[in-house]
Amino acid sequence: MGIRIHSTFLPHDDPEAALAFYRDVLGFEVRKDVAYGGLRWITVGPPGQPDTSIVLQPPTANPGITDDERRTIAEMMAKGTYGMIILASKDLDRTFERIQATGAEVIQEPTKQPYGVRDCAFRDPAGNHVRINEE
Repeated sequence: MGIRIHSTFLPHDDPEAALAFYRDVLGFEVRKDVAYGGLRWITVGPPGQPDTSIVLQPPTANPGITDDERRTIAEMMAKGTYGMIILASKDLDRTFERIQATGAEVIQEPTKQPYGVRDCAFRDPAGNHVRINEE
């Protein structure tokens, strides 16, 4: 069928902090930065992979979301349980050290998992769980 991943969405609650993390810390390219109705959608992606993108979006931009749902989303983002992405790096230790040196919140240092993957994890400024696997 030829299905591939084109983009995925992660919430942000501060577009400038999201840009600083994904562009300046992770080194992703900014592909689009769209403002509409006082909100911003920022599309980023890894250099050399133009067909794969992450859209950083306002989490409650959907007009069908209720006030209770907005509160739930805010609570989940604060706990780091709303959004997650798994990235990969050929040099996990160097990547970890570089990201840690920026002051990013560390969830887990590089560790060999019992299921065979070696990885580490951080939280982005919105609380999203960013896990990085070793390639």
